[in-house]
Amino acid sequence: MVVIVLIGLMLTLAVPRLRESLLTDTLKSTVRKMVGTIKYLRNEAVRERRPYVLHFDFESGSFWADYPDMTEEERTEAKKQAFSFPKEVLLMDVWSKGEGKRADGETQILFSERGYVKQSAIHIGSEDGRKYTLVLSPFLGRVQVLEEYVEFEDS
Repeated sequence: MVVIVLIGLMLTLAVPRLRESLLTDTLKSTVRKMVGTIKYLRNEAVRERRPYVLHFDFESGSFWADYPDMTEEERTEAKKQAFSFPKEVLLMDVWSKGEGKRADGETQILFSERGYVKQSAIHIGSEDGRKYTLVLSPFLGRVQVLEEYVEFEDS
């Protein structure tokens, strides 16, 4: 009987933490949001036959998308509706082949009307030290998600 009470007590303490970490991992949900946005923009670029631009703002910790034919008002509205990273999640840097790594100000990734993109990597981390690298393939139309910080160099 004492063993059952102890097991019950341990489960009472452990299950809420386990549930919280499984259901509300802000880093993983942010990574999923980024991957979904990248795939969506690539598909829209091909479908609409127009380039799309994914913008990153390191100061505000946000990202948004627009396209070159937008009016200035539409661009301002798109930026106002930017996705802001949760406070526990950090946009570390964005690397693009030929342009190198950016970790301040604003940077962008362009999706051509054919869905092509420069080889790029987006590094996202959390307060607890976990890091993800999202690798954008130029022609394959997929995003590789690595559960570590992977450094890239121009060659």
